[in-house]
Parts: sequence; structure tokens; C-alpha cells
Amino acid sequence: MVSILFLAWMVFFDKHDVLTQFKLQSSQERLRADKAYYQEKIEEAKADKKDIERDKEKFAREHYYMHKDDEDIFIFVEE
Repeated sequence: MVSILFLAWMVFFDKHDVLTQFKLQSSQERLRADKAYYQEKIEEAKADKKDIERDKEKFAREHYYMHKDDEDIFIFVEE
């Protein structure tokens, strides 16, 4: 009887019960996924920074469609 009460206490009523552990595990997995996503975005930002430092004019033309007054711009979209 004492063992059953102890087990019930540990599973349902304790501060570190099964439901809490499950929530913490799912939260941890979500945070790991978020971390991987943001690390990927950081790498993309670093690559963009290198492109800007190397050739500012090319970066501005490709990403922001900037042009000189006497130029026409044609945008080709690949699908």
C-alpha cells in the first residue's frame, strides 16, 4: 500500500511529476529547433556582410534594385 501511494505521489503530485517532465522535454526540443534556425540566420547574415564589404554596389543592385539615373532595370523571376 505504501509503495502504491509513493508511486502515485511521484507520478502525479510531486514537483517533478511526469506531466511536468513531458512539458519540459517538449519545450527543450522547441528551443533546440529555434537555436538551429537562428544559427542558420546568423550564418546568412555573416555571408551578406561579407558580400557588402566586398562589393557594395553589386549588393545594392541585386538586393535593393538600385540603379543609376540613365539605366533601366529588368527583373527576371525564376520559378
